[in-house]
Amino acid sequence: MEFVHKPVLTPHLLIEALDRYADRTVIHLPDDSSLTGSEVADATSQMIQALLKLDVDRGARVAVLSVNRIEVLHAMNATSLMATLSTPLHPLGSVDDFVYVVEDACIDTIIFDPKFDATIAQMKGRVHQVKRYLSFGPSEQGVDLNALCAQETSRPLECVELHGSEVFRLSYSGGTTGKPKAIQSDYKSTTKMQEIFMAEWEWPKEVRQLLCAPLSHTGGVMFLPTVMSGGTLYVIPGFEATAVLEAIEKHKITCLLMVPTMIYALLDHPRFSDFDLSSIETIFYGASPMSAARLKEGIEKLGPVFFQFYGQTEAPMTITVMRRDEHDVNDPRRLASCGRPVPWVRVALLDSEGQPVPNGEPGELCVQGELVMPGYLNQPELNEEVFKYGWLHTGDIAIKDPDGFLRIVDRSKDMIITGGFNVFPREVEDALGIHPAVAASGVFGIPDERWGELVTAAVILRPGATVTAEELSAHVRKLKGPHQSPKRIEFIEALPLTPVGKPDKKALRARFI
Repeated sequence: MEFVHKPVLTPHLLIEALDRYADRTVIHLPDDSSLTGSEVADATSQMIQALLKLDVDRGARVAVLSVNRIEVLHAMNATSLMATLSTPLHPLGSVDDFVYVVEDACIDTIIFDPKFDATIAQMKGRVHQVKRYLSFGPSEQGVDLNALCAQETSRPLECVELHGSEVFRLSYSGGTTGKPKAIQSDYKSTTKMQEIFMAEWEWPKEVRQLLCAPLSHTGGVMFLPTVMSGGTLYVIPGFEATAVLEAIEKHKITCLLMVPTMIYALLDHPRFSDFDLSSIETIFYGASPMSAARLKEGIEKLGPVFFQFYGQTEAPMTITVMRRDEHDVNDPRRLASCGRPVPWVRVALLDSEGQPVPNGEPGELCVQGELVMPGYLNQPELNEEVFKYGWLHTGDIAIKDPDGFLRIVDRSKDMIITGGFNVFPREVEDALGIHPAVAASGVFGIPDERWGELVTAAVILRPGATVTAEELSAHVRKLKGPHQSPKRIEFIEALPLTPVGKPDKKALRARFI
């Protein structure tokens, strides 16, 4: 009887979708080449055969570091079907970040784009448990995985035996201590995410979706719902406003996923009105707050095409949604909302004792349901905290308006969301502290129309030391990558302190808003 109730999970959905649309173009690449469903299935099969011959099998721990290229998708599909534990490394990250993740996740295999040869060379001297370095093409630092795949004959795709509770992906995010923590994703939670995509998201009748986010991260998540909708995913190397506008016009793009800073860049483009953008039916946006004024401007310029989603990696992508016709341009409070909870999860606003707050009062947005992660890797104390009272605590403080829409008004943690990226002040403060001229610093976010929040640093210099704001920004950029580098640096004499002697971030932030 147990076989009768075997769950249908994301790998099974992938196999079925590629088979159903075997003769249809499912992905279009920057060089104007394209692949059908059967061609993606064949390439995924070849990837699986090659990895198996390299002893990369179920339970292996694989990290992927690459810019947008088709092999990233094949690797993601292959590792999902094989039930290896996959960890993406963001192409904008730093060597220090990569080393931490590789060691913490006990990675044994790194698959990388040859463009990162120099990065891999630096990592090799610092990580020692990695057994295999595999590259998407000829490389000085790894075995050519593409060449090995080309030697294989494709077979019908199959998925290993799964129950749904298996963890197959680790996504790293900062923690309250400033060190990244590994968020575990199992097949059950990601399957629920796909169900919500298909049931709740407003897909055009003909899906031609533009992707400018990393395939290894959020971008890759959009491949399966696009194929299941019978659509095509159009991939470009990354976000560049002119290239996006050109691609929309050229391919008659009907939908795309963007963070608010990308939308601002399009709206502010000097040639915005020169492009035919009339094909757009839906812009999925989220990952950080969007200015109500800019959202109204976008609706006035593009029409009612905006669809908001709110979630976090711990409950991926879509805890709440605000549909296109729910964006009321005459109601700024509505435009500041993150929408209403989808019916596939339970949402409550709770006080510090785990009790629901009265409507109209602020409370922490908490979630229950199959969408929720199984927990953080090797973090029992943190898991106890985040799952307190039997709910996932998001750390976001929200108010429920009379119409049922939720507005996030603050965060219980100091995390900064800038341009769709999560930045954790402690990590930036630690990077600034390495500079010989810096005595102390306080890092925080302040509201910004373009970035959502601006990474801001208040810096105290050592006696007699001199350094410019530009030099400090460059210093952090080198250590932590561009998205964590402060865009505003102010020099101060002393940090404000709480009565118990801790830096008072609220008072500090108030000085610069």
